[in-house]
Amino acid sequence: MRKYHLFLFLLFLVSCAERPSTENPSDENNPAGLPIENTSLIVLGTVQDAGSPHIACTRECCAGLFENPSAQRQVVSLGLIDAEHRKTYLFDATPDIARQMKRLTQYGHRGERELSDGIFLTHAHIGHYTGLMYLGKEAMNAQNTPVYAMPRMKEFLEGNGPWDQLVSLNNIRLHELQNEEPVTLPGHIEVTPFLVPHRNEYSETVGFRIKGPTKTALFIPDINKWAVWDKDIVEEVRKVDYAFLDATFYSGKEIGHRDISQIPHPFVIESFETFEGLSATDKHKVVFIHFNHTNPLLNPESEEARMVIEKGFRIATIGEVFAL
Repeated sequence: MRKYHLFLFLLFLVSCAERPSTENPSDENNPAGLPIENTSLIVLGTVQDAGSPHIACTRECCAGLFENPSAQRQVVSLGLIDAEHRKTYLFDATPDIARQMKRLTQYGHRGERELSDGIFLTHAHIGHYTGLMYLGKEAMNAQNTPVYAMPRMKEFLEGNGPWDQLVSLNNIRLHELQNEEPVTLPGHIEVTPFLVPHRNEYSETVGFRIKGPTKTALFIPDINKWAVWDKDIVEEVRKVDYAFLDATFYSGKEIGHRDISQIPHPFVIESFETFEGLSATDKHKVVFIHFNHTNPLLNPESEEARMVIEKGFRIATIGEVFAL
């Protein structure tokens, strides 16, 4: 009988050890959507503006995705949770904002309203601001959601429909950003925009430096080649704890018939060379993001994805949590 009781006790210990932890995840994947108890960034999307599957795509990269969409194929966005003050923020408003806001709420405190306490916009390309339309009266009919935008971006939203209706109906409340001037948020959080070179048809393009209580991150989803920026990206990576960087194309092989000069993103293989002199610790800060639908890094089993990991870099995945 005593052996039987000992057996039950050992079985109980094993079952407890196998249960998923309910402790706050820090800088690791959080697939269960556990509530976050510390200031953290959450990856909400990783794909370039037009998404995956891509409209009119007939390539193998989109085969089957029209009939069976992948939950990992959502347009680039980061979420920021300030658990202490029960606030959430979005970086960029994507066409996938409905699902992304749901996930952000789940990672925060379940049962709270699904509305961000602020949305920071990088620029006026379709994957980065058009999700604002879902805050309008045809959808959420939000009330005074703070939207942070650079001067040209703010002017664009105020002066063009349907975005001006969001302003006139008080669905959104615009806050003007200035280059290199930080916005101070509750919880010892600072968000600083900085200009980067890109196609600026309707607005400036910025990246963000996001400073939490203990760590700092870069978010640069769109930029032209690293060499044309007036900052040294290598030094910028060294200054932070995480760097979410433009990886639209792995290499020029994906471009096909398009004029490569019109889409001058830094190829991942070029970033390998740019960051070659970084220490192993600094390389691990680099989290590639903003993948075109043709980018093999969308397939974690691809040879290219294995190459990124072998070189010491990281590939953004929806649901990853990075403690700030």
